[in-house]
Amino acid sequence: MSIKIGTRGSKLALLQTGTVAKKLTDMGIETEQVIIRTAGDTTTQVPLHEIGGQGVFVRALDDAILAGDIDCAVHSMKDIPVYRPSGLITAAILERDSAADFIAYRGSLSTVRVVGTSSTRRRAQLLRHDPSVMVRDLRGNVDTRIRKMSSGEYDAIILAEAGLTRMGIHIQGERLPPEKFVPSPNQGTIAVVSRADPSLREVLSVLDHPQTRTDVMIERAVMEQLGGGCYTPLGVYNHAGHLIAEVLSLDGGRAERIETDIRTIEEARDQGRQLRVRAQGLIDEAYSQLGITGIRS
Repeated sequence: MSIKIGTRGSKLALLQTGTVAKKLTDMGIETEQVIIRTAGDTTTQVPLHEIGGQGVFVRALDDAILAGDIDCAVHSMKDIPVYRPSGLITAAILERDSAADFIAYRGSLSTVRVVGTSSTRRRAQLLRHDPSVMVRDLRGNVDTRIRKMSSGEYDAIILAEAGLTRMGIHIQGERLPPEKFVPSPNQGTIAVVSRADPSLREVLSVLDHPQTRTDVMIERAVMEQLGGGCYTPLGVYNHAGHLIAEVLSLDGGRAERIETDIRTIEEARDQGRQLRVRAQGLIDEAYSQLGITGIRS
C-alpha cells in the first residue's frame, strides 16, 4: 500500500509530515509527500481573523483529500476547526508534545516592551500579565518571526514550545506555564486527517495515541460549545482529566475561567456550555471589536 500525504510547505509542517511518513515507512508502507499552499501561507500581512480564522491552514488540504489528489494530510491539530466537511476523519492523533507557549526575547525579560503575536489569545494573556507592554501583529513562519525579532522589530515574540522543539531551535526565552497562559485547544498535537476509507483508517490508526486523543477531544468539546475559533481570546487545556478553560476580553482586563476534573466528553461539553453562558458578553464584545459578522458558534 502507498499513501500520498499532503502538507503545507513551511519547515515546521514538513518536519511534522516527515515524522508521520517515517512512522509509516517503518511499518513497511510507502509514502509520497505533496506540498499544498493554503490561504494562511499566501496571505501573511494581515491578522488571521481578517482572512478566515482558524481554518485558513486547512481548507486547501481538505479539498485535496476530497478530490482524491492526496490520501491524507498532516496538521498541527490546533489549526483544525471544530466543524469538518463530510467524508473526512481524524484518523490519527500522535502523542502530544509540550502544549505550552514560549516567550523568546532579546536582552533581558525585564526590558521587553514590544511583543509580536497575531493571536488574540496570546495578546490578551500578555496584557493581563503586564498591561504596559505593546503587542503588535506578527505573522509568518517560525524562522520569519525569529528573524524579525533579531532585527529589532520586536523585543520578544510568542511561539509554541512544541514547534521550537520539533525544529531543534534553541533560543533565549522562557516557557510560559499553561496553568496561567492557557494554550489554544490542541496546541502541541499533530493530527492526520484522511478520507473516510476503512482500509486507510485502519493503517493510520496505528499512529494514534489514546491518552492524547482523549485529552484533545475533551478540549475540542469545550471549544465546540464556546465557538469563536481564533476570533475570541480563549484557551482550553486538558491534561490527564484536569481541565482549564478561559475566555478573555481582547485587552486582557476581564476573563471567565473554569478549572475542574473531567472524566467524559459529555462532562466537557457541559462545562463548555456553562462557560459560554458566563462568557457570552466577552465573546460578543470580541466579535464587535474585531468587526466579525456571521454565526458565532
